[in-house]
Amino acid sequence: MGADGRYLQIGQVAARTELSLKTIRHYDEVGLVQPSARSAGGFRLYTAADVDRLVLIRRMKPLGFTLAEMKRLLDAIDLVDDATTAAALRETADVDLRAFRDRAYDSAERLRRQLAYAQEFADLLTERTS
Repeated sequence: MGADGRYLQIGQVAARTELSLKTIRHYDEVGLVQPSARSAGGFRLYTAADVDRLVLIRRMKPLGFTLAEMKRLLDAIDLVDDATTAAALRETADVDLRAFRDRAYDSAERLRRQLAYAQEFADLLTERTS
């Protein structure tokens, strides 16, 4: 549900997450993030928690994570956040989260280098065209 306690329709979710309707539907079809409810007419309805999960996925996308890895991360978060999760499972999930964190940092650094190269290239072209 949104901040006001109502469910959000897919168009509202797309606007908030900057994901296309097609992408959100695809994530539903593959079981990555499914809507929390459906309207009487069968339209997908999402909560704020659903939107948070989609934003997390959007953040993973440019870092090269696969759909299976995204699912694994979401499952690990669910296990860590669930107070009823057994300690051993919670520890395994925490190890997974740390591995995802480390990979995210490595990917972000790689992207920073690529961005620096792109900026150097653009600056070189600017010097040549001035």
